[in-house]
Amino acid sequence: MKPLSPIEPSEIDKIRKVAASLNASWIGDRMTADASAETRQIMAPFGGEIIAEVSFASENQVDLAVKAAAAALKGPWGALQGDGRAALLRALADAIEERGLEFALLESLDVGKPILHTVNDDVPTTLGVLRWYASLVETAYDLSPSRRKGVVSQIIREPRGVVGIVLPWNYPLTTLALKIGPALAAGNTIVCKPADDTPLTTLRLAELAFEIGFPAGVINVVPGSGAVAGKALGLHGSVAAINFTGSTATGRRFLRYAADSNLKEISLECGGKNPAIILPEVRSIERYADDITTGFLMNSGQLCSSISRLMAPAHLEDEVRSVLAARMKDWQIGDPFDTATRIGPLVSDIHAAKVRGAIDGEKSRNNDLIVSQAGVVGHSERLVEPVVFFDVDEQSEAWTEEIFGPVLSVRFYDDLADATRSANDTPYGLSAYLFGSDPDAIRQASIDLDAGFIAVNAFCEGDFTTPFGGFKTSGFGGKDKGIHSLDQYSRTKSVWWAT
Repeated sequence: MKPLSPIEPSEIDKIRKVAASLNASWIGDRMTADASAETRQIMAPFGGEIIAEVSFASENQVDLAVKAAAAALKGPWGALQGDGRAALLRALADAIEERGLEFALLESLDVGKPILHTVNDDVPTTLGVLRWYASLVETAYDLSPSRRKGVVSQIIREPRGVVGIVLPWNYPLTTLALKIGPALAAGNTIVCKPADDTPLTTLRLAELAFEIGFPAGVINVVPGSGAVAGKALGLHGSVAAINFTGSTATGRRFLRYAADSNLKEISLECGGKNPAIILPEVRSIERYADDITTGFLMNSGQLCSSISRLMAPAHLEDEVRSVLAARMKDWQIGDPFDTATRIGPLVSDIHAAKVRGAIDGEKSRNNDLIVSQAGVVGHSERLVEPVVFFDVDEQSEAWTEEIFGPVLSVRFYDDLADATRSANDTPYGLSAYLFGSDPDAIRQASIDLDAGFIAVNAFCEGDFTTPFGGFKTSGFGGKDKGIHSLDQYSRTKSVWWAT
């Protein structure tokens, strides 16, 4: 990642004022609060101080947001052609780029992730996604099947209407872009519910979109609890589709909400317990060490596509142990506003306690482990030092359950078929990783692994053009990224015209 200059204290003071101003739902063209609704104190994960007091959305406010979105569909937004929508998406990307440090600092303050990552990853990804979908809406086209005599037929894509977007707390800004990019490109309007703990960049983006020319009601934000705002959005009869990223358990709730209301379309991107396999022909892992380490340490392991299980051939055991210990030392732990920090705090007290509980549970059964020896700058109750467990039992929670923290479980194998079986022996099927150079082995393993995305010799989720989404309980109903993502935000109509 590109190194950064130290962040000036004045910039941090400025962003704290911005955070404090983001204190209610964004509906139509303004911030609005329900006096009877719950007010949630938003905590900075590193320092634990309160950075905003946000009035959570009531069921009535969700209804108002849906009505504002429906009205925008019938107004100037609905009248825009693709080139008009593309121009606004590009204008939004330009406006975010002009305020790039503001958005990066706000994301770091709210989520706890290092400023090094938000500047180099979160903001640039957001810009790229919005601009790519702006280009896509100008170049995508509908189909005319083969004509029969006396008949002209067309296949037309139409916007679904009001789309509900439900965000996770680990990547609120980039996940928002990945969803509103195709949704707006397709002509829909949005009601977005950010995660309880991390609503700030979502609110700021909606505010900015209106400032630079988006019609009122196109992007609405209803921060709130899942039990109130999430449920109201899921059950609303005027919401045509829900796109959700988060836990599998919450994803199941949205399926029930759809069944109990208007059978709205549901797209789910849920959890993962993602394996990485080092192939048998590998004689040294030095080439792959940075990708493997990044795979379980990026964003403190709070990433649905994190590498959480590693399977390596037995002849590499000594090198795997020594290389992982050495690489972890390069990942400084501490204050996210320190530009040298690579591992920040976990998002909340509750989540930090959950991750520590998982680590302590495995320690009670397994003392074959290494803990990061990287330096720690500052102190936070939510800092969790990375740990690697070896020879993890396949039945243990460390091997089977998504921990969502900086924890890696390692097993050594003698037979690749057994490693592949173990990789697939999970209810999840989001991502998988292969490291090696034998093209035949890579091709066969790519077929055998039961995951929606497979990266070879890299830790990544592909680029904007590559569909991303999982199998089994990792989700279904659509893909983020790529032209395929338009499918979940469009409905297909066939026109058969007998001439």
